[in-house]
Amino acid sequence: MGDIDDPDRAYDNAGFIDGAAGYPPRWAAKAAAFRAALGARADCDLPYGEGARQRFDLFHPEGAARGLLVFFHGGYWKAFGREIWSHLAAGALARGWACAMPSYTLAPDARLAEITVEAGGAVDAAAALVPGPVVVTGHSAGGHLSARLGCAGAPLATRVARVVPISPLADLAPLRTTAMNEVLRIDAAEAASESPARLRLARGVDAHVWVGAMERPAFLWQARLLSEEWGCPWTPEPGKHHFDVIDDLADPGSALIEACLGGL
Repeated sequence: MGDIDDPDRAYDNAGFIDGAAGYPPRWAAKAAAFRAALGARADCDLPYGEGARQRFDLFHPEGAARGLLVFFHGGYWKAFGREIWSHLAAGALARGWACAMPSYTLAPDARLAEITVEAGGAVDAAAALVPGPVVVTGHSAGGHLSARLGCAGAPLATRVARVVPISPLADLAPLRTTAMNEVLRIDAAEAASESPARLRLARGVDAHVWVGAMERPAFLWQARLLSEEWGCPWTPEPGKHHFDVIDDLADPGSALIEACLGGL
């Protein structure tokens, strides 16, 4: 049975990545070591709201920050938290940028529209602490959130200079037919209001869509769809799959970090 007949298979990333179960514990170990090594330059568990998961970690470069990169984690809006991705801030810090990593309320405790509002609040709270331009990125479900905050009428007060959605879920309609929608509860109205590919990129916001060239066809389609609808560049990075496409955020010389911060 092909992906076109089985939406759960189409969006099953782990099922097509060798050793997928080993990635989260490795991420967690790297993240903990990174925070420990950063010491006083890691401000953790800062609030941006009253909810238990409305918290963010803020990592500072040496010296004054040139600006702020915000990273939203993935997990289909229903799994993970900010704590296992801290090491991905290394690339931004090495280039003199601060990096904020928020958590957000997970489904089914929040609908996607509510999570979008939380994401905007997180960016606003972090931007209040760091001067300079703001760039928003994120991976998978976090790629959706970063793209959504680049849309016209996004629920945030901060002026965002650029969004770099990584492997984003840009059109939510296909997810309505997956088993995970029992948790996500995406209906037709929410698919219309919260799908970045159905919305306009805000005026004055740059965008660059990133995806691994070895990802599931559904994610390649999502990334290309968003780039075509927005008229912005997209990069399918050779050799990368859904779990390692984010690794280059830790490398200050990578093409991904350049897409995020170059020219700002």
